[in-house]
Amino acid sequence: MRVSVPPPSVTAMTEQTPDPTTDATKDPSDWVTGDEPMTGPQDSYLHTLAREAGEEVPDDLTKAQASEMIDRLQGETGRGAS
Repeated sequence: MRVSVPPPSVTAMTEQTPDPTTDATKDPSDWVTGDEPMTGPQDSYLHTLAREAGEEVPDDLTKAQASEMIDRLQGETGRGAS
């Protein structure tokens, strides 16, 4: 016996413009885990950026400090430019 299953319904998504007053981006100093040690990916990328910028990376950076340094070095190296 065959059971007829209707095809799934598809609803078109509408394009939405982000509302800058409700932007989910948080300042790194407000991160709940910002005081934890930087992650492996942060450490690797930060060292790449620092090498290009001719800077040293402190060993004991927190996630928040690493994020802020990445932002700064991206600006200096042009890597973060869209």
